[in-house]
Amino acid sequence: MAKPAVSRDAFRGLFALYAAKAHHDHKAEGEECLLRLFGSAEYIPDRLLQQWSATADLVGPEIVGAVVEPRAHELASGGARYDHASDFLHALLRDIARKVQ
Repeated sequence: MAKPAVSRDAFRGLFALYAAKAHHDHKAEGEECLLRLFGSAEYIPDRLLQQWSATADLVGPEIVGAVVEPRAHELASGGARYDHASDFLHALLRDIARKVQ
């Protein structure tokens, strides 16, 4: 039996955590973007969640952390903007692909 994909709620939690950080740091632009991603995470396609789960399992937590953490901090600081949570997820997958090559 295949392992289930990471949940949308997991990504919503990531966005919520970093939105709280941006709010605390008075980074209104980052907070706004993260809250928009929080809302759009509900609509991440199942296939993309499956792809993320498979990739994360393949490369391991060290590489995943090395890719997610700087992207999330960039969002929280207002240095990056994504229109949809799936855009952010695609960017993470591209970063992981570059890191393992």
